[in-house]
Amino acid sequence: MKFKPCISGLCTEEGTHCEGCGRSHEEIAETKSLVMGLVNFAQKQDYDNVEEFVSFVGKNVVKKIQNP
Repeated sequence: MKFKPCISGLCTEEGTHCEGCGRSHEEIAETKSLVMGLVNFAQKQDYDNVEEFVSFVGKNVVKKIQNP
C-alpha cells in the first residue's frame, strides 16, 4: 500500500475510509497521534532545530523498516 496524505478540504468522516485520501479513519487517527507525540516531545526538549530532529527521525524510521 502506498501512503497518501489527506488533502485539506477533501477529507470526509463518513464510512470507514476518507473519500479524499482513501485511508481508513483508524490509520488517520493513529498517524495524527504519532505526529502529536513527536510534536510534544520536540516541544518538551525545546529544540531550536526542529527540522533536523524530524529529518533524523524520518531517516531512522526508513532505515529500521528496510533493515529490521
